[in-house]
Amino acid sequence: MENLAFGWEEWVALPGLGLPAIKAKVDTGARTSALHAHDIETFGSAAHPKVRFNVHPIAGREDIVITCSAPLVDRREVTSSNGESEQRYVIETKLEVGGQSWPIEVTLTNRAGLTSRMLLGRQALNDHITISATERRLQPDLSYDVYHTAAVRKTAPKRALRIAVLSREDNYSTRRLVDVGEERGHTVEVIDTTRCYMAINAMAPEVHYDGKRLPRYDAVIPRIGASITPYGTAVIRQFETIGTYCVNGSAGITASRDKLHAHQVLASKKIGMPTTAFAASPKDTSNLMGLVGTAPLIVKLLESTQGKGVVLAETKKAAESVIDAFRGLKANFLVQDFVKEAAGEDIRCLVIAGKVVAAMKRTGADGDFRSNLHRGGSAKVVRISKEERDTALRAARAFGLGKAGVDLLRSESGPKVLEVNSSPGFEGIEKATGKDIVGKLYDEIEARVKPQPVRKRKGG
Repeated sequence: MENLAFGWEEWVALPGLGLPAIKAKVDTGARTSALHAHDIETFGSAAHPKVRFNVHPIAGREDIVITCSAPLVDRREVTSSNGESEQRYVIETKLEVGGQSWPIEVTLTNRAGLTSRMLLGRQALNDHITISATERRLQPDLSYDVYHTAAVRKTAPKRALRIAVLSREDNYSTRRLVDVGEERGHTVEVIDTTRCYMAINAMAPEVHYDGKRLPRYDAVIPRIGASITPYGTAVIRQFETIGTYCVNGSAGITASRDKLHAHQVLASKKIGMPTTAFAASPKDTSNLMGLVGTAPLIVKLLESTQGKGVVLAETKKAAESVIDAFRGLKANFLVQDFVKEAAGEDIRCLVIAGKVVAAMKRTGADGDFRSNLHRGGSAKVVRISKEERDTALRAARAFGLGKAGVDLLRSESGPKVLEVNSSPGFEGIEKATGKDIVGKLYDEIEARVKPQPVRKRKGG
């Protein structure tokens, strides 16, 4: 390593933390270096603990915040220059100055009242550095401009994330989300949505769980069951209020779950779907059927999932009987044209971040017009047309869903959207296509939580 000359203040970079430019005060009186950090929280396993924290790299610019995470090296008592002692978390990261870099230990502390966001202690100033206490910035100048350009995203390192999966089930999809996330070095915590409760206030909205405030998550992956949609979406709304990135937003989940609302959204965007009618009046059975067409007809409960509450009425008489039965139960339902040419098959397109990442054809079990895999249907990989791909993407976009299973029927007049599922299962489609769908979801999460450039202030 070449000899470096340091003044009492220098520009440095901590690339491993995503901090490409930060001003540091050199202090030979301090042993360990210190970084201004707030919202400090530990996470990960006891064997491999990590720490997540936020840094305002520019003094006086609270709007510029970089979220960092790093393996935890130690926790030790540090006495500051004014004689005060505090327990601080210690991390190790690379310091980069003048084209050279070397590992240093850094303690995390609140330096909000100090101009320099970092202090460089003796341990960081190795034998090749000479200090000139009367001069400053002897090394090349860096610029805070990097935080105002796209370069801040490009230079951001892949860091360990803390992710919550909202799920009440220990099934293939939930286990895959945990396993794939942890293989990538993230910490993935499964949270039972019904055990969350919320502190709703303007200044500090919080989500609590089992008696404790939940930590700050980098992302939330909702897998909300149909039976708890209203409460589950309220929990997601709370995370949205806090500012956490949610793969699927509360509004999109709510709209897609209510079949009537979902069909109205699709119609408003002129997205093809089977002719559909809805009514709540017991006198309108024949008129309702007339709006849709002739038998056979599909009659669906609005709250149906996995093919339950979906009936094929093959004759006009059968349709009237089913409708009267549903009305007798005071159930909300819709009547839909039966697309005969689909012949008990549909296409499930899995959309992640505006791309169809996989598609499979589902065929119903013998004698069953429903193709749901939960009902004994089978699946195989399928090539979809450009029109089918565009329809699936438009449908997911209509609900603002980052992750969606879009079910299409192949009809003579083009693809028809049957349903948009905000919590699609991964097992059937991963096994049918051999693709790592969950990995693609994590690619999107990792891209989304990178820092965003912040606009410069006038005169700033």
